[in-house]
Amino acid sequence: MTVLPADGLSLAAEFPDPAHEQWQSLVEGVLRKSGKDVSGSAAEEALSTTVEDGLITRPLYTSRDDAPDSGLPGFAPFTRGSTPQGSTAGGWGVRQRHASTDPVRLNEALLGDLENGATSLWLAVGGSGGVPVSGLARALTGVHLDLAPLVLDAGGELDAAATELLRLHEERGVPADAVRGNLGADPLGQAARSGDEADLTSAVRWAKHCAAGFPGLRALTVDALPYHEAGGSAAQELGSSLATGVAYLRELTGAGLGVEEACAQLEFRYAATADQFLTIAKLRAARRLWARVAEVCGAPEAGAQRQHAVTSPVMMTRRDPWVNMLRTTLACLGAGVGGAEAVTVLPFDHALGLPDAFARRIARNTSTILLEESHLARVIDPAGGSWYVERLTDELADAAWAFFQEIERAGGQTAALGSGMVAERIAATWAARSKDLARRKEPITGVSEFPQLAERAVEREPVPPAAARGGLPVVRRDEAFEALRTRSDAHLAATGARPRVFLAALGPAAAHTARASFAANLFRAGGIETVHEPAQVDASSAPAALTASGTDVVCLCSSDALYAEQAGDVAEALVAAGAQRVYLAGRPGAYPGVDEYVFAGCDVVAVLSSVLDRMGVA
Repeated sequence: MTVLPADGLSLAAEFPDPAHEQWQSLVEGVLRKSGKDVSGSAAEEALSTTVEDGLITRPLYTSRDDAPDSGLPGFAPFTRGSTPQGSTAGGWGVRQRHASTDPVRLNEALLGDLENGATSLWLAVGGSGGVPVSGLARALTGVHLDLAPLVLDAGGELDAAATELLRLHEERGVPADAVRGNLGADPLGQAARSGDEADLTSAVRWAKHCAAGFPGLRALTVDALPYHEAGGSAAQELGSSLATGVAYLRELTGAGLGVEEACAQLEFRYAATADQFLTIAKLRAARRLWARVAEVCGAPEAGAQRQHAVTSPVMMTRRDPWVNMLRTTLACLGAGVGGAEAVTVLPFDHALGLPDAFARRIARNTSTILLEESHLARVIDPAGGSWYVERLTDELADAAWAFFQEIERAGGQTAALGSGMVAERIAATWAARSKDLARRKEPITGVSEFPQLAERAVEREPVPPAAARGGLPVVRRDEAFEALRTRSDAHLAATGARPRVFLAALGPAAAHTARASFAANLFRAGGIETVHEPAQVDASSAPAALTASGTDVVCLCSSDALYAEQAGDVAEALVAAGAQRVYLAGRPGAYPGVDEYVFAGCDVVAVLSSVLDRMGVA
């Protein structure tokens, strides 16, 4: 649409519409300057990035990147939202999770959340590492159950927890039609976590009970977090959730519920990551896919999927945890724009233990700022019409549907979990991603990039132990680097000093600074301090500098031109002076005395592990 000022003239009248080919030509010129002689579509492909599930993000999207019609908000296929008004009525719900075994302390935390922005509560109960069922009444003292919907995570204690919760509603005079929330029954999700056989009997019974007498209460949660936490991709997360939802539909309709009634008993839970566009596309694709399921089942209008988004536990780091505030902000933004009805922002110290009051406040306020100050919910489907988002949604939906079909061919979610098919596919995805993490192709700020060895550790009370987990594993992006840092910490505690590497910088600062900074950043990611004194060395001064550094591991740092002139001589002089291992920051070459090379894209975890091994750091 052309915007016209008051005098009727177009503001863009002096500027001709650029053609796609013109842009490509400019890209070709830039790439030629960087040494890549490509033209046409190859130039655009050179700037494209392959992400998980084989999806490719391109540098430019135009109207030529068409996608299926996403419809209107509130109408099938519900890609653009489950309701016509989007989140404009009041924004998404702020749902905070609590896992505490002490009813008194839990009550204080619940009231604090509700008084300061939370609109619903997510409680771990019983064997899920939460409050005992017997303490639920004390924990909910002062909580207005008719105003604050509750979502349970009770695992194997579903019957006892659900019975007690409904008893409390009745005791406090809450009418049946005013009860809100979700009992959290998810036998397949529980089976994915525990490795035990799923028993859907209780879940079906509670679904029928809710359908008959509690119109605002759902009984089942289709939780995709077990697959995300095991390292699954977005498509695998979506495909697993679809297969789980279909399995529940089969059981519920087989027990006498109609398709509409069965769909009304389900809430879907997904992870939101710091890749905000992938998060947006994932939630939009999930609604579109579930709408297709409902359509095939003969109830297209029942396909408005209700979504609960949780900021990803996999992305949360233990080192430099303050950066997690930025990650969860991006994830919350993606979840809100993607159309989730409820969003849980995990506190920044989630990976360290039970959050303190400050961490819970920051988590709550993340949603509040996006809603109240950024006005993010005042636009219906703000991502709608974006060629990039629409295309990504379509491609992700295709990939997820393919995985869903694979699970169905294997006999459904129950059979696919029992046979190990889901675990094998997710493990392969995580193995490939782990390689990218180890090579820092997927950087982790504060951990694999720009670590602070002198940071003060953040300590928290340990999380209550949950039931033994024998099913899908739980992974974290930082786990390989965390293991290295833990070894360094143990060495520091035992000896009073961290392991060290001497940076032998050749030539002036202009020649060596870039690679010296690269090498320092790399070694510190493994908890290894770097010594860069003196500022530069040569073959004659390097031996004395090595002795003064207090280490016998060296990394040469300089430009390619100076490497050709000095690297061999300096390396041999260092070896003669007692260096046990000589690294060079740069692409592999043939320099006498150099044992190994570190460069962008190398396996950083393998390098750092070998360095610590050679130093005798356990």
